[in-house]
Amino acid sequence: MIRKSTINRVIEIILTLFGIWPGISCVLLCRIFWIISIISVQFYHYRYLLTHFYSDDLFNLMDCLSSFLAYTKVMIKFVVFWFNQQEFIKTLAMIAKDWHDCANNEIDMQEIMCKAKLSDRITNAILILHTLSVVGYGTRIILANVDIIDCTSEPPYIHKMELPFDVNTQRVYKTVVIAQFAYVIMCSWIAGAVNALLLTLTLHIGSQMDILRSWLTDFASNENGKKRALFTTNKIIEKHQRIINFSEKVENLYTYIALLQFASNTIMICSLAFLIVSAIGTPDATEHIIRSLLFYTITNLEAFIFCFAGEYLNNKSKAIGIAAYSAAWYNLKPEETRILLFIILRSQKQLTLTVGKLTNLSLEYFASIMNASGSYLSVLLAMQ
Repeated sequence: MIRKSTINRVIEIILTLFGIWPGISCVLLCRIFWIISIISVQFYHYRYLLTHFYSDDLFNLMDCLSSFLAYTKVMIKFVVFWFNQQEFIKTLAMIAKDWHDCANNEIDMQEIMCKAKLSDRITNAILILHTLSVVGYGTRIILANVDIIDCTSEPPYIHKMELPFDVNTQRVYKTVVIAQFAYVIMCSWIAGAVNALLLTLTLHIGSQMDILRSWLTDFASNENGKKRALFTTNKIIEKHQRIINFSEKVENLYTYIALLQFASNTIMICSLAFLIVSAIGTPDATEHIIRSLLFYTITNLEAFIFCFAGEYLNNKSKAIGIAAYSAAWYNLKPEETRILLFIILRSQKQLTLTVGKLTNLSLEYFASIMNASGSYLSVLLAMQ
């Protein structure tokens, strides 16, 4: 089967399950189920925080807060995509057109296929890491032999929650824990899929920029007018404008996700680091550290993915201006050199991804998040 999209089939399936992928018949039922279920889970977390705020230790409260924020991020992601459904549909249509345009050019098809295969590998790695994180986080709870009759202590759950019913039998307890485990896995998949989709869309933009750069080089080559006729001025301008439009659509889809995500990620990185440091020296140190370390790694990876996508897009957009500036313009006619001038001028305004239109995503911004989390961690350790 001939591939016609950069987006991985696995991402398409996951987005379909959450009512994000366009064209499914039961989209309303999917959305109602997920919004009710995740609000309920959030409410049970909130009840736990209220009930145990003064009676429980700081370790359990930080654990509950981390999972509460993780579910909040998941809810934000699919709600933003639901409200921007038309924007997402237009983005998918632009990807399909790019693949159609590349079908008749072997070099262009090779470039876009290379980025698609790279995005496949990244997507699979991200989803596997998210799955391993949940498995490492919850396997011990599932396999534990818990005495439900013992009323002196609360039964352990994968995430700290205050349930609205009594768990007084082993069967009910195991059912709750297994259902919780399955739900956490599903939520981790959608979180990973949305992150992987951002990288996929960014890599697709990168492939189109590389194609445009090769066009600019061929356009100004010294091989008579025959080859130059293949790359008309209109075609180059249209390609550049499509790249700009596509990047703006990705920005519209992800800018507010990034804003709310980085606000919560800073707290989560701090909280999870606190759990890891606090576990050192305790009787169950190895168990607590392994459980929190995978979650901590995924949270950092999530922040890094967004910042890397912004850095990648920025650097690639600079490369277009450099390619136009470095082209053999002296081989062109005066009216043709104006095309290069327009592209150079437009490329000076670099393509970026932002955090709620406030600041640009970059590796420098990722470093600032880590510094802020480290500062908050030192305050928490001093309060302990």
